[in-house]
Amino acid sequence: MELKAPRGTYDILPAEAQKWQYIEQIMRQTAASFGFQEIRTPIFEHTELFQRGVGETTDIVTKEMYSFQDKSRRSLTLRPEGTASCVRSLIEHRLYGGVMPVKWYYQGPMFRYDRPQAGRYRQFHQFGVEVFGSSDPLLDVEVIILMLEILSRLGLAEYELHLNSVGCPACRQVYRKKLIAHLAPQVDKLCKDCQKRYEQNPLRVLDCKEAGCQEATVGFPVIMDSLCLECQEHYGAVKKALSSAGVSYLHDDRLVRGLDYYTKTAFEVHIPGIGAQSAIGGGGRYDGLVKECGGPEIPGIGFALGIERILLILEQKNRLPAPAAACDVFVVAMDPAYAGSAFELLLELRRAGLRANQDYNRRSPKAQMKHADRMGASLVLFIGEEEMEKQTVTVRKMKDSRQLSVSRAEILENIISLLAID
Repeated sequence: MELKAPRGTYDILPAEAQKWQYIEQIMRQTAASFGFQEIRTPIFEHTELFQRGVGETTDIVTKEMYSFQDKSRRSLTLRPEGTASCVRSLIEHRLYGGVMPVKWYYQGPMFRYDRPQAGRYRQFHQFGVEVFGSSDPLLDVEVIILMLEILSRLGLAEYELHLNSVGCPACRQVYRKKLIAHLAPQVDKLCKDCQKRYEQNPLRVLDCKEAGCQEATVGFPVIMDSLCLECQEHYGAVKKALSSAGVSYLHDDRLVRGLDYYTKTAFEVHIPGIGAQSAIGGGGRYDGLVKECGGPEIPGIGFALGIERILLILEQKNRLPAPAAACDVFVVAMDPAYAGSAFELLLELRRAGLRANQDYNRRSPKAQMKHADRMGASLVLFIGEEEMEKQTVTVRKMKDSRQLSVSRAEILENIISLLAID
């Protein structure tokens, strides 16, 4: 049997990892500039957390979670999203007792049993933020602008921001009855999944891409007409602040997001012109989630961006930087007799913070030079009989093949100067 990565997973090889590091660094730096700090939560949690937090009627919980029993017969689940874990951490460590709001960012793998396709995998990666402790609509705007700022810094300024309000539990209950009444006469048009869930979770039908469900929801009642006064005012304040900040948005009555915990503001960001998988991230407010998971009544809001989809778009648009060379300096021993001296020099270079390498297969100097060239080394240092006698090192600049002899005692400062010039 040929060993392969499981379906829906893949290896990130070194050349690809550079692209990931570039994206992740921009995401971390941007979040930090907005006052966010990193949190790292376990990759698996008790299954109950996601059942309570994400929602028992969601597709994630009913069809997509990777759940298993440990040796003590406890049900555990690989995390399908990041918000519930952050809520659990907030409650477990009682971090709501200090200065609020708490502002976190995270990044890492998530897991859902989904049909693999371009930009969608069973192990996928997200960058997300969560804020706990304020219901101010200006905080909604800050979180949205942070998401858009990350995209702008990545060179993806041609986005579309979709915006909606999904109301609070009170006004959503009113809307739910209107939507069920609209769907009931057309239930035969709905796909099998939506036929099962339209009474329990009818908002999910609005998000379904099946043709029959799209047809059944033509002329559907919009939630805007059912919002209570508080939700109307909150949504109005968000839209006003976004406009004042110069942020364009599209009101989208179909935008309901895929998780039960959302309240009030919901948003998604799309990149036009890239096909069906144009949504690369989104989020919203979840003011009842902390209490639902056993904590006090603390409001929250957050978003998540799909790193695979962002990487795919950056590659399509040729907006990734050229890959960096694997090393700065390569040390060549002209004969195996000088390998020890070459190794001493190599360590000195590395301890100075330079990316340095050498050959360990005792190849010829010519073969070592080819290896240095493949690694993208800027400088090659030669140590042979003449260099050992004179206590020097021969330095070759790979860009123009110019060579110079440098005192062994002064090699480090000369190397640093030559690299700075390049």
